[in-house]
Amino acid sequence: MTDKAVVDLTGAAKTMLTTLYLKALDARFAEPVLGDAFARDAVERLDFDWDSLGVTARWAPIVTVRTALYDVWAREFLAQQRNATVIHIGCGLDARVFRLDPGPDVRWYDCDFADVIALREQIYPSRENYHLIKTSATDPSWLQQIPADGPVLFLAEGISMYLTQDEGTALLRRVVDRFGSGEIQIDFYNWLAIKTQKMHMLNRRSGSTLFWAVNEPGEVVDAVPGLRLVDDTTLFDAPTFDRVRGGFRAARTVSRLAPAARKSLQYHRFAF
Repeated sequence: MTDKAVVDLTGAAKTMLTTLYLKALDARFAEPVLGDAFARDAVERLDFDWDSLGVTARWAPIVTVRTALYDVWAREFLAQQRNATVIHIGCGLDARVFRLDPGPDVRWYDCDFADVIALREQIYPSRENYHLIKTSATDPSWLQQIPADGPVLFLAEGISMYLTQDEGTALLRRVVDRFGSGEIQIDFYNWLAIKTQKMHMLNRRSGSTLFWAVNEPGEVVDAVPGLRLVDDTTLFDAPTFDRVRGGFRAARTVSRLAPAARKSLQYHRFAF
């Protein structure tokens, strides 16, 4: 039997384990939101005490609604740009490249810390035009490794809140400056989510700290010359939330009573 990959991660990098596990739990549902069989299989390949994360399947929509939405948006972009370059920063152990299975003319770059990429190499296969980059999102030089000869889809899912406002703004400006055209698909926490982060079980268990709050997409457009808004929504307003079943679905109704809470998890899509 093949040995399982050993996991040794801390801080922000460790949060990807919770994200992966929630996707795997969702995949077990008869009616999943995401239905990520790759996540389910990846969990089986890792030597880790998943119960230590302290999460159950009822929390899965916090992750899967977002990921499913970005899958939809990415497919829409790639349907129009069949020779695009996709850059997924902070990819963690997400299997989007395998879920979307883009055409042979799409170049795909999954980018994350060196220890995360090393783990990916143990649990996911290689594929044509698929590349891995070991980097920190705040390193100003890593984008130079990627050709700037066509439209780019820059995916930043679950990473902005771990950056400071200056770090995050600088990253987005570098993307726009480096590449001629494309989209940036990114999610944000608003002020309330950042202020109450110690109340979030997932953050407490990882020991990570969140920094950058964005309350509406205009803040990003104003800070990054060349960006224009294509679409934006929230966890509870996303069309993929319609796939949620069970008790968590009631949270959408409750959120209408507290606008700041309803907008605490925001999903933005920009073009440049």
